[in-house]
Amino acid sequence: MNVEIPPLAQGCKQELSTALNRTAVLNFVVRERPTGEEIPRELLLRSLQHFWGPVVNWGLPLAAINDMKKSPEIISGRMTFALCLYSLLFMRFAYKVQPRNWLLFACHLTNESCQLIQGGRLIQHNMQKEKALKQQ
Repeated sequence: MNVEIPPLAQGCKQELSTALNRTAVLNFVVRERPTGEEIPRELLLRSLQHFWGPVVNWGLPLAAINDMKKSPEIISGRMTFALCLYSLLFMRFAYKVQPRNWLLFACHLTNESCQLIQGGRLIQHNMQKEKALKQQ
């Protein structure tokens, strides 16, 4: 695709080139089914969302796994409870949506497990703290 760019827009040449390349990639990637019919662009974008959304979402369970090595004093009970509810809600969503989004489901299952462990650590820490205060 050869597009002539006016002299005033020479500074924008790189941005225009990048935009044209992105459009070409979106129009080219997997646009035809084996039957020969064209895949709608919305379906392609939706399928990309079902991949990148969960991939980015893995930051939550990875942070929770990392926090398991730290002292239980830093655990927030309210935040742990909120993340438990959040993960339960989105596990249900990932299962109910069609097609089922197993990557998102696995992400939230992992996060739910981590948050329950963190909640257990917080309860255990608070009980030990109360026990130590009673003994003094």
